[in-house]
Amino acid sequence: MLKVSDIIDKLKDVLSNEEIHNRVFDKDVANALEITQANFATMKTRNKIPFSNILDFCALKKISINWLLYGQDPSSLVDSTDKYWIKYYPDIALSAGGGADIENENFEQLEIPDYFVQMLGGNNMVKNIEAINVTGESMEPTLNDGDIIFIDVSKNNYLKDGIYAIYTPDGLLVKRIQKRTDGKFNIISDNQVFSNQTISKKDLKIYGKVNSSFGSVF
Repeated sequence: MLKVSDIIDKLKDVLSNEEIHNRVFDKDVANALEITQANFATMKTRNKIPFSNILDFCALKKISINWLLYGQDPSSLVDSTDKYWIKYYPDIALSAGGGADIENENFEQLEIPDYFVQMLGGNNMVKNIEAINVTGESMEPTLNDGDIIFIDVSKNNYLKDGIYAIYTPDGLLVKRIQKRTDGKFNIISDNQVFSNQTISKKDLKIYGKVNSSFGSVF
């Protein structure tokens, strides 16, 4: 299990290399991640990892995400791999509740290490992957508010049951799709507090299939 305290210690190591006196405090980490000190304290207490902030930090500093999250040898602190990139939409929250809109949004080119390349399906699949934040609680416990999901946008037609990003009148949603025997589709929220929907094939418009997130593979 990933621990916020371990990640914070590594972030302090990175930042201490940039400080003249090599003294780094929690407030410095919070500032580097662009998180308020109050939210940072809450994050530590709840062991909630701010993945989107960490991704931005790693992209800016050219730090190996593999090292930061999974303990890769510190000698690989700087990841010089320039081969693999995905689109990351830092300003978009793909909703597990209400809708979100991705049209004409700005994206960043996010460099990813070899570990992530394999996790996302290999070299040939990376070009089809986009990373988007999740907001809302309707897909808990599978996807939690603040998670980052990786979407294969080449899979924009229904292939088999699974979790997809879909177009709706309210914008983009992330939901589980299940085909019915009558040819229609159940649009399912994994959180049973939320109601499910049934739609026809002609009304099902898919943006892409979710194939992974931090800590989960579908």
